[in-house]
Amino acid sequence: MAAKKAYESFSKSLIEDVHKWGCMKQTGVSLRYMMEFGSDPSDRNLLLSGQFLHKELPIRIARRAIELGTLPYGLSEKPAVLKVRDWYIDSFRDMRNFPEIKDINDEKEFTQMIKAIKVRHNNVVPTMALGVQQLKKGMDPKIDYEDLGEIHQFLDRFYMSRIGIRMLIGQHVELHKPNPPPHVVGYIHTKMSPVEVARNASEIARGICLREYGSAPEIVIYGDPSFTFPYVPTHLQLMVFELVKNSLRAVQERFMDSDKVAPPVRIIVAEGIEDVTIKISDEGGGIPRKGLPKIFTYLYSTAKYPLEEYPDLGMDDRVTMAGYGYGIPISRLYAQYFGGDLQVISMEGYGTDAYLHLSRLGDSKEPLP
Repeated sequence: MAAKKAYESFSKSLIEDVHKWGCMKQTGVSLRYMMEFGSDPSDRNLLLSGQFLHKELPIRIARRAIELGTLPYGLSEKPAVLKVRDWYIDSFRDMRNFPEIKDINDEKEFTQMIKAIKVRHNNVVPTMALGVQQLKKGMDPKIDYEDLGEIHQFLDRFYMSRIGIRMLIGQHVELHKPNPPPHVVGYIHTKMSPVEVARNASEIARGICLREYGSAPEIVIYGDPSFTFPYVPTHLQLMVFELVKNSLRAVQERFMDSDKVAPPVRIIVAEGIEDVTIKISDEGGGIPRKGLPKIFTYLYSTAKYPLEEYPDLGMDDRVTMAGYGYGIPISRLYAQYFGGDLQVISMEGYGTDAYLHLSRLGDSKEPLP
């Protein structure tokens, strides 16, 4: 009943419009295209970018709004999921109510509006996590969550689409900043050093480990700091942070009560012709083979749900991911978004190696779920 009631707060014509736009074809963009297009943020290019987003974003948002209303196991009726769906429909309505973008003044107004839409959706990940938690609470505890494949697939599509929407909005907004630093094109750094980004991300993760446990394993990074390639530093930082945080935790907990010195976490950055690969190796005891598929699921986490206790808490993605057990599956989506991947290989009784593959060529188009 709850789903029905929430739907009725929107007009019938708006819901019909959502369904109409949700059937339209999405248009993917490559990293290289974003970089080349954004390297000249002239009024003409900003106008073209605004016009593209004015048509593209409602299609992507409508698709997710429809899917949020048709989820299995009653997930669509959970209060947290209804809240997220309302955000998507509100954003769709804002986009559709905005008139055609004819000149640079229209484009500036449009940019302010999509900036506000991005803020509206800041807490989508923790709120959806809460919805899944609400579903799990009402389910038979004997259910094996591996069986809920439809929900995993939905969340993969949903979060992948969210990464794309936020990348397009963020890139457009950033291009308006006057006097950007050298080699910065919106969200993209054309000469990003993966070694430097890995160092920054791992220092943050180590700081959290020190705070939680009072000590932390060392981190050793191998690779050429002067090697650079075009990528989105915030995406890479988020992925490395998650993987290193998990490795530190595993090593720390394994060696906490031992007389032996905890072995370091090793990060190796390798540059290939097609891919840049970052390997994160730990001796934290590994994961049993049958448990390995679970690390990529959204229903497995044993972490506490802070939003349940503090519903008004506003948090950015990285902080909340630390507590949701969503870090690994979402990191894999960030890698896949620009044509890369994440693989985790484990030796039970020894440790885990995570391989983060990043496409160096930047010419694969966004995956469009």
